[in-house]
Amino acid sequence: MIIPVRTKDSTYEVHLGENILQSFCERNTEEFDKADQIVVITDENVWGLHQHYFDKNFAFDYKIHLVPNGESCKTFDSYFDVQTFLLQENCSRNSILLALGGGAVGDLTGFVASTFMRGIPFIQIPTTILAHDSAVGGKTAINHPNGKNMIGAFYQPKEVLYDFHFLQTLPKSEVRSGLAEVIKHALISDVKWSNEFLQLESIDAIQKEELLIWLEKGIRVKANIVELDEKEKSYRKYLNFGHTYGHAIEASIGYGKITHGEAVMIGMIPALMLSEIHGEVKSGYAHDIFQLANKLEYNLQHVLNCTFEQLATFMLKDKKTTNGELHFALLKHIGDPFIQVVSMDEVKKCDDQLRKWIKEEI
Repeated sequence: MIIPVRTKDSTYEVHLGENILQSFCERNTEEFDKADQIVVITDENVWGLHQHYFDKNFAFDYKIHLVPNGESCKTFDSYFDVQTFLLQENCSRNSILLALGGGAVGDLTGFVASTFMRGIPFIQIPTTILAHDSAVGGKTAINHPNGKNMIGAFYQPKEVLYDFHFLQTLPKSEVRSGLAEVIKHALISDVKWSNEFLQLESIDAIQKEELLIWLEKGIRVKANIVELDEKEKSYRKYLNFGHTYGHAIEASIGYGKITHGEAVMIGMIPALMLSEIHGEVKSGYAHDIFQLANKLEYNLQHVLNCTFEQLATFMLKDKKTTNGELHFALLKHIGDPFIQVVSMDEVKKCDDQLRKWIKEEI
């Protein structure tokens, strides 16, 4: 299956399917033959799980550079280490980077590619459910202690290869993390699809065929929005639904101590409360999603491990905050997003309510 992504400056394809690494090589033979270096950026976990499959199906010589696992790779030190490796290996503008891993590896590799010798090609090969979102659209970045994804660039990949073979080894925690972004895509695009999730009894109840359909739908939602707005001037801001509060949770708890998906799932609950106030989302829908998050065993108690004052500090540093005003992605109706300026007092009331719900469940 192929999903095209067309932006103002580039057009590329997302290829989805099972065991498609070999056909990917055949399709790109000319491109890879011309490259003076092919460098795979991945982490120890992914490489330990998938080196055999990669070597069996990847038909070209390559060099490998391992980075720290998860969000801990998105640091200036990691970024500098990759640049140093590329220089030591005599990479040039004719080199190609392959980002093999989850969203963090993709973010780091894309940012390296955007800046090494002022830009070289890279290809996203996501290995997680979460990365169905981050691998598409060209957002690349590393983190700063003062905020998530604060240092980065818009830089589109040459291709995205989403080989479902890589998903087979995902632990339940990663399925849970990735599912949050799938639920986000549903909430901002389709009420019927969103309500499917409310019927879900557990992570284990998800059928493989069902998950693959959801992933395709999520990628199409993302691709359509990126085509409308590559640089996040308008429509693309809708993809931040759940992220303003969620990123603040991530930064407060510490990157790597909570999965990105868990943070987004938590962040969507206050966003839905605000949507009940500023939009026309039916009263109680936020609590329905809260109950879904509990049912799917998201760790909502992370909220109790940081103060609202901490969260407020990070929200004010968020890229979506302008002149001290919080710009939240909200929903007029389920499937109908819009941007709303929200006061910190309103967010505090939602935070208070969320803490109350969490304590009632303990």
